[in-house]
Amino acid sequence: MTKNLLCSALIGACLWVLTPWPALAEQTAALTIDTGRTVSIEYTLKLDDGSMADTNMGDDPLVYTQGKNEIIPALEQALQGLSINERKAVILPPEKAYGVVQADRFQAVPLDLIPEDGRKVGERLILEGPNQETIPASVHEVKADEIVLNLNHPLAGETLHFDVRILDIQ
Repeated sequence: MTKNLLCSALIGACLWVLTPWPALAEQTAALTIDTGRTVSIEYTLKLDDGSMADTNMGDDPLVYTQGKNEIIPALEQALQGLSINERKAVILPPEKAYGVVQADRFQAVPLDLIPEDGRKVGERLILEGPNQETIPASVHEVKADEIVLNLNHPLAGETLHFDVRILDIQ
């Protein structure tokens, strides 16, 4: 008799342990992107002309914390409330992405400050700022005695077309 009680107690314990699992699976499936959650996404970024600017398809996911401005704030806002495996196409005009091209972000520098192999229109350079910070730039124009650098973000002035899939939410 004692043995049967023990088995009944064990079976009851087993049922009690197993019961929460379906509820946990439902809870995980119901997670949505909300402030403070860690989110993993895969994405493709294209420009208006259809060219691909970036993607992480086939690579590691992009992981960010919702609400911490670790990705473009307007993209973060567009993903709010999505669940795991949901997809969303998001189009961001320049004003909601990397801004419009600003004329005051073009700077002429003496030709001899730029290495010879960097003196081509479109060449991307990394400059060092006054506090040793890195500043990305591109060569906008090459003149006889100077080079005009574009210090705008490389995607400034571009409308961004994101295709995003939510991989995980913690």
